[in-house]
Amino acid sequence: MRDFINQGHAPNGDPDPGAVSPAGTRESDIAFDVGLMVAEFLETAGHEVIVSQSDSLETIVSGANFNQSDIFVSIHCNAAANPDARGTETFHYYGSSAGRKLATCIQKQIVSSLPVVDRGVKEAGFYVLKNTDMPSVLVELAFISNEDDEKLLINNKRDFAAAIARGVTDYASTD
Repeated sequence: MRDFINQGHAPNGDPDPGAVSPAGTRESDIAFDVGLMVAEFLETAGHEVIVSQSDSLETIVSGANFNQSDIFVSIHCNAAANPDARGTETFHYYGSSAGRKLATCIQKQIVSSLPVVDRGVKEAGFYVLKNTDMPSVLVELAFISNEDDEKLLINNKRDFAAAIARGVTDYASTD
């Protein structure tokens, strides 16, 4: 299986770090680290993995399509004006049954292995979901704008990565 892992936002946060916590934790850095760990876990499981972080959504999508990836996973951290917002949610493209299945596998693994609020699996029309040719998901690990979620993002990157990788392998075993 060939997996395309997209670490959300720009490399080194330049020009776009994504969300930034009040303490200065940057989404692009968390996504970068988690994405590399997901790749390590999946490669150990025998998957071929392509990892990419870019400030260009077109570059990300064309890379996934060009490499004829079997699945696409984009890793992000959520943020909200309300500092009490917290939890994990995983998005798939509208009406994609394979995308829903992949999102459900990943969401289930994250919420069963980490102390996060389960915000569920949702449909969305995000560019990376709409324009990829394979089952695609966008994972919002937790809210970087929430102090407790931010601590999880900083201290449990490996746990998030392992859960995503288990979700991918769960999906692959039922595909």
